[in-house]
Amino acid sequence: MILNIDKVNWPESFPEKPKTTVEVSNNHELLFLHFHVRGEQLRAVTAEDQGPVWEDSCVEFFCQVPGDNHYMNFETNCIGAMVASRRLGRAEDVQRLTPEQMATIRRRCTYPREAFEEKDGMYEWDVELEIPLGLIFRDQAPVFPQKLRANFYKCADKTKNIHFVSWQPIHTPNPDFHRPEYFGEIILQ
Repeated sequence: MILNIDKVNWPESFPEKPKTTVEVSNNHELLFLHFHVRGEQLRAVTAEDQGPVWEDSCVEFFCQVPGDNHYMNFETNCIGAMVASRRLGRAEDVQRLTPEQMATIRRRCTYPREAFEEKDGMYEWDVELEIPLGLIFRDQAPVFPQKLRANFYKCADKTKNIHFVSWQPIHTPNPDFHRPEYFGEIILQ
């Protein structure tokens, strides 16, 4: 399935909307995400995992197993640096994935893993992720449920054209992606 990440939730403050899609598929072991972005500016200052990738040109996938209070966040900048954790909230019970767990997530990006300052212009770029389902459905392996609550995002907190765009709408006064109550449902096949 291909989803449009096109909800501008705070249009007065952050009207920018880069054209962003994500293709979602899976097999019995992996979740495949293929993000495609077209927009102005490109920034990738963070090259290491578990750094502030959301400040760069970034795509994000947050998900929650139905019935679980925790959710997971996978945030990846345009060169493949990633933040990933399991948590109850933005700063509540945050359990970052270990380097060994991070190494199980395959990443392919348009740009090599080399940091650079913001560039002006129109850019198209892709991020492809292969996330082991066992990282998400920790207690259900080896048979995984078919439903997952999720939201997908495009952001760039420190670019000239700051933006916060989502697949499912978020109804908060200020930008906040750490809101599982606004997740939608995806069906794994």
